[in-house]
Amino acid sequence: MSLLDKIGLGRKKNDRAPLVGEKLKKEQEKYSLKRNPYLRAFIFICFIGISILSLPNATINSGLNYTVGQPWRAEDLVAPYTFAINKTADEIQKEEDQIRNTVSPVFNIDPNVEIGVQTKVDSLYRNIQPVIESYFNWQESKQQNLSSVFDDSIRFAQEYTNSEIQLTERSWNVLFDSYYFALSNNRPINSFIGVQVKQELESVIENLMDDGIINRTKASIGQNEIVIRDVVNSTERLATKARVRDLREANEFAQFQLNRRFEQQIAQLGMELYNKVIQSNLIYSEQDTQARIQEQLSEISTTKGAITQGQMIIRRGDIVTQQSANVLESLSASRSQNASNAEKWLRFAGGIIAICMISLVFFMYLFLYRRPISSHNGLFFLVFLTMGLISLASAILLRYDISSIYVIPIAIAPIILTIIFDSRVGIIASVTLAALIGMVNGNDFEFTIATICACSMGVFSVRDIKDRSQFFFTTPGVVFISYIIVIGAFSLAKLSGWESFFNQILFIAINSLFILFTYPIILLFEKLFGITTDFTLLEMSDTNRPLLKELMNKAPGTFHHSLQVANLSEAAAAAIKANSLLCRVGALYHDIGKMIKPSYFVENQGGGTNEHDKLKPQMSAMIIKAHVSEGVKMAEEAGLPKTIISFIESHHGTSVIRYFYEKAKEDDNLKEMLNEEQFRYEGPLPATKETGILLLADGIEAASRAMKNPNYNKLENLVNKMVDDRVAEDQLSKCPLTFRDLSVIKETFINILVGVYHGRIEYPEEKKGKESAKQENTNSVADDTTEQNVELPKQD
Repeated sequence: MSLLDKIGLGRKKNDRAPLVGEKLKKEQEKYSLKRNPYLRAFIFICFIGISILSLPNATINSGLNYTVGQPWRAEDLVAPYTFAINKTADEIQKEEDQIRNTVSPVFNIDPNVEIGVQTKVDSLYRNIQPVIESYFNWQESKQQNLSSVFDDSIRFAQEYTNSEIQLTERSWNVLFDSYYFALSNNRPINSFIGVQVKQELESVIENLMDDGIINRTKASIGQNEIVIRDVVNSTERLATKARVRDLREANEFAQFQLNRRFEQQIAQLGMELYNKVIQSNLIYSEQDTQARIQEQLSEISTTKGAITQGQMIIRRGDIVTQQSANVLESLSASRSQNASNAEKWLRFAGGIIAICMISLVFFMYLFLYRRPISSHNGLFFLVFLTMGLISLASAILLRYDISSIYVIPIAIAPIILTIIFDSRVGIIASVTLAALIGMVNGNDFEFTIATICACSMGVFSVRDIKDRSQFFFTTPGVVFISYIIVIGAFSLAKLSGWESFFNQILFIAINSLFILFTYPIILLFEKLFGITTDFTLLEMSDTNRPLLKELMNKAPGTFHHSLQVANLSEAAAAAIKANSLLCRVGALYHDIGKMIKPSYFVENQGGGTNEHDKLKPQMSAMIIKAHVSEGVKMAEEAGLPKTIISFIESHHGTSVIRYFYEKAKEDDNLKEMLNEEQFRYEGPLPATKETGILLLADGIEAASRAMKNPNYNKLENLVNKMVDDRVAEDQLSKCPLTFRDLSVIKETFINILVGVYHGRIEYPEEKKGKESAKQENTNSVADDTTEQNVELPKQD
């Protein structure tokens, strides 16, 4: 007896429902990678390690349990020592915002700007001079009718076209006319309007530079003052925003000065030249401004007074106000800060132990009730990978102090595990993750309960998926509504107001939308781990799939047979709580190998010539057997999952093709060298409940169609006989069907077949006729058995 058996944790033997066949044994693969227990232990430890990552940032429960607005239920609380009262996060944030709004922005004087602007002005006039001179020469040549007039006009056109200065035609005309008038009338150069505009520009720019032009708009500066730093002379001064100008105000000042001095056309010329040279000389320094802000932020005190030792904090029965709650939180924080290293390690160790125990409960469930998962390293890794990713996400989010813990998409993991395995695994995963994350978040009971309820409802919504819309629309909505109901109920129970409740709605909505990522994750897991989920099965159950369309076209009788077998299998699987969808899909594809030689199977002959009449029994048996291997080959080429291929391989088990075997025995020439193995399917035997159901449904459906004048008793005896024969032949010795399962399967088959053949059924009507009906029925079964032995092998 193992240690687990001694302490009562060993797997219980099911004495009430024995497995079919005395030869049934739990044969496990011995591959080191798939079954190595040390690898599973390593995976389990890694999961615990990921969960522990969130512990350093978890809120340690100080033992002070209270609710704001509710009476203090503990004894009078007196300060055990002097401690500071911490400011709330809102108070600190308010002070920080005030500093950011009051610290004056820093602008550095750029000494090169004023020199650069003057240089640009001089450069403008150097470029203007050749153009106006060539214009003057051209006009003089025209006035004096000189022979050089053409050359002068060409030279002017070249200077005008190649000039780097782009002015409007009106401004150029002002310059041309003024310059020509001044020189032609022997006026001093100062009378040239261009010189006057330059002098005015220099005066305007000098005034602007002295006052300062900032490189930001005043509207973007919330403060009334700015700091102007002279980096060259290492000085700085405060100036009001009114004393400096931004570029818009500088433009307005220049426009005003030019309009005051000149007429409109000349002022426009001045503004064109001004816009080509002006730039800000006070440059905003983000680095210096932030440094001053950070300096003042660092001086913010996080406390606002203190509670002295022995001072009464709160009395029993007093209402816990926000102010008293702040004092209680300060006491709790003080206890954590003043804790010794030994106390901190003890707290950390306590957290680790709690995580280990919560995780161990989940592991023990898998070990005791889901051995196919706990004994297979691939599936075991899949389970803890799914849960580990959620734990890792929660650890990261908790580390960065998220606004709401409800944004963590915990429901993804149990929903994935439900779709891949079953709802019980999903429910246990929900409880485990909710307990783990609720614990590391300061023993958050409300979060734990809300998450368990929401995740469980999400699990129930995907327990029996019929189409994609059920997942994409129903599941996120169910999770969202469940969270809302539970959190709303807690808000009502605490009478804490609805503000905190409404604050959580957005985060819950985001959480629910994350569930949509479950679908691509499942598709990825299917590829990585070679598993088949209900999503894939739903796609494969569509009879418009290429392989099934081909079967319908090439072997319509087989296609119809597969549909009937699918109906029988699905109903039987649902009745014994097996995977009915998997059963249906496996049944649809189980006979695809008959497409290779459809005319050799009686359901496709349509009453025509029987191809087997021309063949020896051995050859006929070989052709009949080949539909299994051919079906497997076609399934592999079509990329069908291994789960479905197992239905094709095992739907006849290792049974004998009885009709052709008996026919060969009747031939004296073949009798001596006859070998039964030549007429036996190669197997393997069904290894799951679903493949076992298909084996039974396949034979029973074919035999029922071969039956003449079926009635209730005939169908009942047919089902009982064929199931009992399969059990006696050990065809079900490898699959975990119990005798109770077989009883339910028989009843299901009978009910469906009765419905199919209801037009010809004759029910026993009275007690007196039971004996005679029983005798007649016995004879009928014998006849039907003969028919079955004749017709059934040709179909299979």
